[in-house]
This record gives sequence, structure tokens and C-alpha cells, in this order.
Amino acid sequence: MTLEHVAIWTNNLEQLKDFYVRYFGAMPNEKYTNSQKQFQSYFLTFDSGARLELMQRPGIPTSQNDTVTAQHLGIIHLAFGVNTMQEVDAKAEQLRAAGFRILSGPRTTGDGYYEFETLDPDNNRLEVTTTALTTHTRN
Repeated sequence: MTLEHVAIWTNNLEQLKDFYVRYFGAMPNEKYTNSQKQFQSYFLTFDSGARLELMQRPGIPTSQNDTVTAQHLGIIHLAFGVNTMQEVDAKAEQLRAAGFRILSGPRTTGDGYYEFETLDPDNNRLEVTTTALTTHTRN
């Protein structure tokens, strides 16, 4: 069995799509629009085959979950895997240079990952991670 997709409600459909396309290599489908329900969405497909559905519709309430300091039950982050520690470092630097906040890392975690944490434009928490811990040389 595979996880088919994860969906995110947004008020910034185009901005969020552009973020995942630009920084994570997602391939978007054509925007789906249901004008009767005032609903729009994109499916973004990643190299692994995993998909992310971005959805927008008026009237969806703001989440009470603070993804930085006061996390609550439920899905809390998306994790993107890369092959090397250098790729983790490079993605962290790319996002930092583009003005995105790095919440932690890059660092080695107690459970054997090398990762950093950041936020997308909607403040959804993201990790970029690898288990390839032997291929890294820090500058």
C-alpha cells in the first residue's frame, strides 16, 4: 500500500504551488476549478510519485495549530527526503537565502537523521532529511 496524497487548505493557492515547484521540484497538474463550490486545487507530483493536493475555497477557518511553538495533535509536518547531507545543507542555504526561516538544523538527530526544519509560505512545518550520514563534510 502507498500513501496516495496529502491535502493542504490554503488561502494562497498560487504562492504555495510556486513554492513547492521552485524549491522541491514538484510538477503541478492543470488547476482544477469548481466554480459552483468556489473550489480550486492543484495536485503536485514529486519525483518519488508522492503527491500533495493544495486546495482553496472561501470560508475555510484558520487552523488553531501553531506549527512553531504550540503544536497540537494531528498531522504536524511534511518531510522531504534527499540522498546526502550535502543536499540537506544546500536546501537549507537555498531557503535561508530566499528569506525562509530555518527553525532548527541542519543537525543530526537522536534517531539517526540529518535534517533541518523550516516553514512553507503558509507556515506549514517542513523537514528536509537524509539517513546518509557518512557522506558529509562540513565547511
